[in-house]
Amino acid sequence: MFNLGYGELLIIVVVGLIIFGPSKIPEFARQCGRAVNMFKHGLREGFEDETKKEKNGSDPS
Repeated sequence: MFNLGYGELLIIVVVGLIIFGPSKIPEFARQCGRAVNMFKHGLREGFEDETKKEKNGSDPS
């Protein structure tokens, strides 16, 4: 999708450090990880609900 090399990634990291500072980067990464985990949990819950409906013979409409 994005064809980024090592040089471009290094520039993005340096700009991020300048803008946010070194103390905010780990906090931001932690929040992104939590968001991804919540998204995965929501997908898993939705999939489990759909499979339960199919097993019970309920019409999804």
